[in-house]
Amino acid sequence: NDYKKLSMQCKDFVVGLLDLCRNTEEVEAILNGDVEIHHSGGDHGRPNLSRLKLAIKYDVKKFVAHPNCQQQLLSIWYENLSGLRQQTTAVKFLVVLAVAIGLPFLALIYWFAPCSKMGKIMRGPFMKFVAHAASFTIFLGLLVMNAADRFEGTKLLPNETSTDNAKQLFRMKTSCFSWMEMLIISWVIGMIWTECKEIWTQGPKEYLFELWNMLDFGMLAIFAASFIARFMAFWHASKAQSIIDANDTLKDLTKVTLGDNVKYYNLARIKWDPSDPQIISEGLYAIAVVLSFSRIAYILPANESFGPLQISLGRTVKDIFKFMVIFIMVFVAFMIGMFNLYSYYIGAKQNEAFTTVEESFKTLFWAIFGLSEVKSVVINYNHKFIENIGYVLYGVYNVTMVIVLLNMLIAMINSSFQEIEDDADVEWKFARAKLWFSYFEEGRTLPVPFNLVPSPKSLFYLLLRLKKWISELFQGHKKGFQEDVEMNKRNEEKKFGILGSHEDLSKLSLDKKQKIMKRLIKRYVLQAQIDKESDEVNEGELNTGTSQPLSMSQDLGPEAELRESWRDGRGKGELKEIKQDISSLRYELLEEKTQNSEDLAELIRKLGEKLSMKPNQEESNR
Repeated sequence: NDYKKLSMQCKDFVVGLLDLCRNTEEVEAILNGDVEIHHSGGDHGRPNLSRLKLAIKYDVKKFVAHPNCQQQLLSIWYENLSGLRQQTTAVKFLVVLAVAIGLPFLALIYWFAPCSKMGKIMRGPFMKFVAHAASFTIFLGLLVMNAADRFEGTKLLPNETSTDNAKQLFRMKTSCFSWMEMLIISWVIGMIWTECKEIWTQGPKEYLFELWNMLDFGMLAIFAASFIARFMAFWHASKAQSIIDANDTLKDLTKVTLGDNVKYYNLARIKWDPSDPQIISEGLYAIAVVLSFSRIAYILPANESFGPLQISLGRTVKDIFKFMVIFIMVFVAFMIGMFNLYSYYIGAKQNEAFTTVEESFKTLFWAIFGLSEVKSVVINYNHKFIENIGYVLYGVYNVTMVIVLLNMLIAMINSSFQEIEDDADVEWKFARAKLWFSYFEEGRTLPVPFNLVPSPKSLFYLLLRLKKWISELFQGHKKGFQEDVEMNKRNEEKKFGILGSHEDLSKLSLDKKQKIMKRLIKRYVLQAQIDKESDEVNEGELNTGTSQPLSMSQDLGPEAELRESWRDGRGKGELKEIKQDISSLRYELLEEKTQNSEDLAELIRKLGEKLSMKPNQEESNR
């Protein structure tokens, strides 16, 4: 608790500093930290926002949700599209629809003209978000359309086979990839390439720290395993088909006896092995489709209405995982106990419940939802002792699991939802900032699957990196010569008084930021002193009011007493305002005096530097 109090004091301090910022320069000084403001922006000149990244990493939610911070994020989010920020939701929806329709044309424009006006708009965070969201929506549409031919039921029954010609094996028709599945594979390969680049840029540790990345990794791994299993099934069927095609005497497969290594690939579905690669592929594909649709929750924080719901859903999942520890402990205890009780009565019960570990698991699991029967504990023979113990254990299990633990889970979920609802604005803005930050970094402009084709810009950057690598490779041979050249260059700069190098500019920028931070902290301390004096004035007035003798109001009538109390209250209020104005004026004058002293010291320093340069220049001229 003590550490939590200290943590809250630190969070209140940084939020208080943001409250006292009076211009954009001061806000940037807080958000960027002691680094170059435009260090990570590349050609865009975006702020670095290093301290804001730390605030997101350590969940300082009030700091991230502060209006000054959100204003800075909004200006970056609608980069090169400032007019779109004030538009209505309908206009923004039309823009999203236009981007989704024209995505191939926008990708072509960016490929050949990345530095054009349209290329710069495409590199903006908002446009990148819209392009990636539209690409993922198209991917989900492909998943739906891939099953469109079976919406009303498949025409081919599990015990039937169908081929296009007499020499074709049945598995050659079922295991080959359709054009829709080839498009899905291209999207999956593009997403895998995107995840590889994220692991390269963020590092494995930061990548695994984000739970959404784990969902993406699992989804793509299952998709890849599904397609590999499907390809293996097609490959084996192709080998069997090549044996048929090599025999020119075979004209109709229904009229000849096939070997076992070929006959299997002409059987109906109900006769396939349970571990057949195509069956495994279909099962994995179904899981991957479910995970793909759950990925929609990642973009929900962009909307004010759906963002808090998505946050509540995520917190609910965390509560369920915490609850699972107790749930599994109770569940396993009763599962093993009931199995030990009824494992000797296989065939002697009204059903097979609890006779094996698998049946015990099924019975207890579905009992949570009220789908198990009481007769599961009944024995056909007169073993009342075992049967009564079964009734007792089964009843205790239902009371413990259904009445106690499930209601406990519901209470936990309600508590988490209420916490988020009470602070919904802060929670939503924090989640939205995390989403926005993923699109602020340079790169990942083209969405899937257009990112698979290397653009001229990426080839140019690749050549620059190769040139840098080659120069670093030969740098060791010229190290001594370069040190001499740099030393002579520095001596010449010192001799002629040349200022304005990159190091000097960085130092001046850093000094400026430090002065801004000192000014903000001093302003924070002065504000704290004003608040403290205001509290002392209020306490003094309260003590004075309570110590007033009662005899003063006893001699007055009701109207006179009311008039006197109103006059006293007005006088106290005016006195309080005068004291606050005097305190504010005093501290503002003190701050202005300190600022003027710093400016005067800076002018004196610059004057001294100029005076020291003149003798050096005269000597060099001589």
